[in-house]
Amino acid sequence: MNLSERDHRFIWHPYTQMQTAALPVAIVRGEGALLFDEQGTGYIDAISSWWVNLHGHAHPYIAQKVSEQLRTLEHVMFAGFTHPGAVDLAERLLAILPPNQAKIFFSDNGSTAVEVALKMAVQYWFNQGIGKTTVIAFHNAYHGDTFGAMSASGRGAFTAPFRDFLFYVVHIDAPLKGREQESLDQLERAIKRADVAAFIFEPLVQGAGGMVMYDAPILDTLIQLCRSHGILTIADEVMTGFGRTGTYFASDRLIHKPDLICLSKGITGGTMPLGVTSCTQTIYDAFLSPDRRKTFFHGHSYTANPLACAAAVASLDLLQHQDCQANIKRIEEHHRKFILRLNDHPLVKNPRVLGTIAAFDVESKEQTSYFNSLRDSMYEYCIQHKVLIRPLGNVVYLMPPYCITDVELHKVYSTIYSMLDSLRGQTENVVLK
Repeated sequence: MNLSERDHRFIWHPYTQMQTAALPVAIVRGEGALLFDEQGTGYIDAISSWWVNLHGHAHPYIAQKVSEQLRTLEHVMFAGFTHPGAVDLAERLLAILPPNQAKIFFSDNGSTAVEVALKMAVQYWFNQGIGKTTVIAFHNAYHGDTFGAMSASGRGAFTAPFRDFLFYVVHIDAPLKGREQESLDQLERAIKRADVAAFIFEPLVQGAGGMVMYDAPILDTLIQLCRSHGILTIADEVMTGFGRTGTYFASDRLIHKPDLICLSKGITGGTMPLGVTSCTQTIYDAFLSPDRRKTFFHGHSYTANPLACAAAVASLDLLQHQDCQANIKRIEEHHRKFILRLNDHPLVKNPRVLGTIAAFDVESKEQTSYFNSLRDSMYEYCIQHKVLIRPLGNVVYLMPPYCITDVELHKVYSTIYSMLDSLRGQTENVVLK
């Protein structure tokens, strides 16, 4: 019995309909942008293994720093204790985060980083005796799978079984190109409520919602409007952080900086889980009191785990190196040429690029949706050609590790071109322009 068959006997996979799913590909080794199966076949990881891997798999520098840390201190509780890795990482993050950020709170993953931000925002007002509890968020958003993060996310199939357990959120349309005024009008109506605590958003790119992109100036306007009404703003940079949009953070493109920022995914270079929520000094100060009931009662057993902090500091070393910054620019340039070629393809609509993220929709007789049936055929075609993508329904996106070579990139592009050509015969679902 091979590894995939053993897996199938005992394991329940995420975001997978286990009754109909094919056996998982068994990966035993990684190097650079490649993942290798039991037979030694290499697959190009064109999506950074769910957007986490920045510098390539099994990066020797990160491995060395984690190994050194493992021989020194594997973990210590973070209530009443600290350690060099946590302090170093907090200092390094605050040096590159927007200048209004003053404090770092550690957690375990992207969902919990969002939970922390939402709880901070609500308790910020509670500690001052102000009853603000309503959150504003975008339709179609995805902020994670824990209950607070689900509440802030767009309502749909992911959240439907739990709707009676989710707290009330005012959802407005994302400010898509040509529809900016609609979003602004909706926000203006929403903030007439006296109880709005915070506005949460994925800056510039709605990730799991279909790599939906919008412009920085309109987000600036929305943030400014919230700030003028005393509403806190939360940037969920779990996906967009650490260079994905071409700058360290998507918030770097904004004039008006968010009050809280959520980070995870690429923070450790894809090595291990870690979450961070940063906040302003003003928010932090609202929790300072001789009254212990104003404490922020949130924590995790592995908060600020030294191994994760060592990986994150090592990843920052690599990210800030001129070679990595040049690679980010190189990937964006190649993406733009690729997308330009796709403009004329009869199955492609709305091709788009931001930093190292490239995406397009495939014209379909079904609606653009996570459940569009084109997803499976596109995924399987690329896997057969040794390229890992994971379409969001009929939305195809690329988000490769920064170490991907030009040869590997062009292999990905050529595979997608041939995949699209293979779809042209599937007249039951695709629509030619």
